[in-house]
Amino acid sequence: MKNITYTKTGDQGQTSLIGGLRVPKYDDRVEAYGTVDELSAFIGVLYDQEGVTAEMRKVLDTIQNKLFTIESHFALDENSEVKKMIPMLTADDVAFLEHEIDVMNEQLPELKSFVIPGGNLKASHAHVCRTVCRRAERQGWLLASQHPVDTLDLKYLNRLSDYFFVLSRYFGFLDKVDENNWKSTK
Repeated sequence: MKNITYTKTGDQGQTSLIGGLRVPKYDDRVEAYGTVDELSAFIGVLYDQEGVTAEMRKVLDTIQNKLFTIESHFALDENSEVKKMIPMLTADDVAFLEHEIDVMNEQLPELKSFVIPGGNLKASHAHVCRTVCRRAERQGWLLASQHPVDTLDLKYLNRLSDYFFVLSRYFGFLDKVDENNWKSTK
């Protein structure tokens, strides 16, 4: 296979969806799958942090693979025959995230306030993943207002942002870092 480092096909502000349909680079589908891609890149940064265990990396690998599936769904020309070849998420994928959240939550102190991001580099990176994931979910819902979107993809993104919130707290807990709780003034 020949290495292609540039195609020049996007030089006029258009790109191809899976299936070949050309759309503007500002198309909602491009914005949605691009945001999921951005999330996956931030997960890669989190993955590479010192102190992220092999078990955590296995979970992050699973998540990145599911995100690639969601990216493919968002990047798909819904009229393309290619649609039949792209795997679907299942309820088990969401249940997997819920299980991981529950395992961490069992060890964490009760949440009594909003948590201000920070504490250590791993926790901060998990918060960045959480916020980018929330944006990806919003982009997915916007996309769903105009194109067919599997609501399980959106449910997965919703649960994934919860996972990253709990993971950020878990990193602080493991490193014995006090949470920076929001102190509201009345």
